[in-house]
Amino acid sequence: MGLFSFSQDLGIDLGTANTLVFVKSKGVVVSEPSVVAKNNRTGEIEAVGSSARNMIGRTPGNITVIRPMKDGVIADYDTTSIMMKYYINKAMKNRSYFAKKPNVMVCVPSGITMVEERAVIDATKQAGAKEAFPISEPFAAAIGAGLPVWEPTGSMIVDIGGGTTEVAVISLGGVVTSRSIRTAGDNMDEAITNYIRKYYNLMIGERTAESIKLQIGVAGEVTTNEEIDIRGRDLLTGLPKTITITAEEISKALKDTVDSIVDAVKNTLEKTPPELAADIMDRGIVLSGGGSLLKNIDNVISEETKMPVFVTENPLESVAIGTGKSLEYIQHFRSQANVSSRSTME
Repeated sequence: MGLFSFSQDLGIDLGTANTLVFVKSKGVVVSEPSVVAKNNRTGEIEAVGSSARNMIGRTPGNITVIRPMKDGVIADYDTTSIMMKYYINKAMKNRSYFAKKPNVMVCVPSGITMVEERAVIDATKQAGAKEAFPISEPFAAAIGAGLPVWEPTGSMIVDIGGGTTEVAVISLGGVVTSRSIRTAGDNMDEAITNYIRKYYNLMIGERTAESIKLQIGVAGEVTTNEEIDIRGRDLLTGLPKTITITAEEISKALKDTVDSIVDAVKNTLEKTPPELAADIMDRGIVLSGGGSLLKNIDNVISEETKMPVFVTENPLESVAIGTGKSLEYIQHFRSQANVSSRSTME
């Protein structure tokens, strides 16, 4: 029995778009959309994750599809807690009846308020965690990207998620300077939807916008003449209609969002101490998160900052991997949590 009583510690990347769960010694075992489908009449949860995402834009009136996270923070507390419970149980489905509750390291945006952070910790405990510790998203992304975060050298990470873009300079196990903006992947989808509505009088769904971004989305100058056909509802006739859209148009639609991300990087660099700035100049800026997969965004940031820019090997999972790896330093986070709770009480 003693053999089964070990708690299996988890790292959770609770993202606006996707939730990933890292199990110690197994890696990322769950990666699903942060979406929940709820029955309005009974209040019951109909589906979570991928099956709920497939219902977006296709539900009858009695079912609502909710994304309980907005801009990296909890917008709907109870639904977030139910969603996390589902993912924790899914990650630990083979655990023994005698297994202890897990300790959970959970990701939070660097620009989060104390109240928002408290909500994430409480929701994690309600979902079944024994102890829950917050880790800032860019710090987790830097660990996941294999940067030397514990050394006295400057590393710069830009994590472009669904709800937020986190830019941080890290040295000696801490964030030296950071910027968190609520402009990221979701804004790109929104910009595409708005562009098509404005110029074509065509209404497209959330999933269509994302698929356009993935297929022909590009930052900055367009060198190819890629185009795709998209279907939507004509706002003038109310009937379904198909149009052809080019990569150049999508680049135009995404310009403001890309500019905001570039500005956040530049602002962070301006606040970086000269010694660390020199380290970043040598090592370059590392991009992670789903938004870093936008074609050419690395080159645009590189041109604007005059620094080398690299996309990490596994951008979609780097935050979750870093959150999981940070479980090895749980004492460091436990003592940090004690210090912050004491200072709050004072």
